[in-house]
Amino acid sequence: MADDVYVCIDLKSFYASVECAARGLDPFTTNLVVADPSRGPGALCLAVSPGLKAKGVRNRCRLFEIPPSLKYITALPRMGLYMEVSADIYNIYLHFFSAEDVYAYSIDECFIHASPYLAMYRKDGMALAEMMMKAVYERTGICATAGVGTNLFLAKIAMDIVAKHVPEHIAYLDEGIFKETLWYHRPLTDIWNIGKGIAGRLQKYGVYDLHGVTLLPPEMLYKEFGVNAKYLIDHAHGWEPCTLQDIHSYRPGTRSIHTGQVLFEDYTYEEGEILLYEMAELLIQQMLGQGLAARGISLYAGYSGRERKGSSGSRRLDGYTDVPEDIWQAFHQLYQDKVIPRLGIRTLRLALEDVAPADEVPRHFSLFRSPWEEERQKKVELAMMDIKSKFGKNALLRGIDYFPKATLRSRNGLIGGHHE
Repeated sequence: MADDVYVCIDLKSFYASVECAARGLDPFTTNLVVADPSRGPGALCLAVSPGLKAKGVRNRCRLFEIPPSLKYITALPRMGLYMEVSADIYNIYLHFFSAEDVYAYSIDECFIHASPYLAMYRKDGMALAEMMMKAVYERTGICATAGVGTNLFLAKIAMDIVAKHVPEHIAYLDEGIFKETLWYHRPLTDIWNIGKGIAGRLQKYGVYDLHGVTLLPPEMLYKEFGVNAKYLIDHAHGWEPCTLQDIHSYRPGTRSIHTGQVLFEDYTYEEGEILLYEMAELLIQQMLGQGLAARGISLYAGYSGRERKGSSGSRRLDGYTDVPEDIWQAFHQLYQDKVIPRLGIRTLRLALEDVAPADEVPRHFSLFRSPWEEERQKKVELAMMDIKSKFGKNALLRGIDYFPKATLRSRNGLIGGHHE
C-alpha cells in the first residue's frame, strides 16, 4: 500500500549503551568497549560506545586494533542483562502498539507497522518514531536511531544509511526520495541484504549501485542469482511487497536445529570427537523436548590458519527418527568421513535438518533394535532435561563432559557464548 508507514528502530551501540547506563555514564562522551580481555588481545569487541566510535574505533573490532593512546573502560559481556533490557524496551513498544504490528528483528532492532496508529496518536510517521525514541530514552537512558518508510525495506535503509548520519538520528524515505538520495549510493554493501559476494558478482556487469541494477535485464539477474534476483530487483526500485503480517504468518516448509562453537585453541581430531558428542546430545535433547524428529544431519569443521578451507557435509537418514542412537551414529560417521585428522580444529557446527513433529511424519524403525529400547533411550534424555530444568544445566552430566577438552560445563554458564 502506497500510504503505508513503517518504522525501524535500532538501539545505538546497544551493549555498550546498556553498560554506560548501568554506570551512570554518557555513551556519547565515554570510551567503553564490551569485550572479554581474558580471551587475549584478539578478543572481539561486541560493541563500542558512540563516544569511542567518534574517535575512529570501528564496531566489532579486536582489542589490539584500538590505538594504545586511547584510554577506555572494558566491560565484560553480560548477555542476561542485555536480554532483560531488550525485553523492557519491547514492552515499551507494546504499550503503544499491538504485538501483531511489532516485529523484533534482533535484540536491538525492531520494525513497527505504524499506519493504523497515526490517526489515534494524531502524529505522522516521523513524530511517532520520535515519540518512541523519547520513551525508550526516558525509561532506559539508551538512545535510538529510527528510519521511517513506506515499506519495510525503505524504513530499514532510512535508518541504516541516512538516520545514523544526521543529528536528529531519524530519517524518512519514500520511493521518490529513495531514488533521489540513495539510487547512486556506494558502496552497495551498505544496502540491507547485499553482502560482499553479491556486490562482487554485480561488479562483473559494471554495476556499483542500485540504479545500475535497474539497468540490467531481469533475465540476466535471474541467470546470475536465481530466485533471489527478485529481491534484488524489488529493492533496486525501492519496492518491498512483504508486510509484518506476512512475517508473523510465515511458517517455513522445512526446519533445522543447529549448534556451533568457535574454539580458542587447536583441537585434535580425537578432542573434536568429544565436542561432537556433547553438541550432538544438545541437539538431540532439544529435538526431543520439542517433540520433533529429523530426516537429515549436517556438519562443518573449520581449521586453524586462514588459508585452511573447512570441511562440510550432510547426510540423509534412512527415514525420520528421534532415536538418540541413530543420531549419534550418523554424526560420528559423518565426522569420520569429512574431518581431516591432521589439521587443528577451530570451529565445529552441527545441525539436524528437515525436522518435523514426530507424530506427523512416517517413522523409521530398526529391525535390529526393539521399540522398547528406542523408547528407553528417549526417556533417559527427557529425564536428564527435566533434572537440568529444575536444578541447573550442570546438575547432571556425563563422564565425557569432565574430559580436559570438554566444553559443555563451561558453556552451560554462558548466554550467546558469553557470561550472563
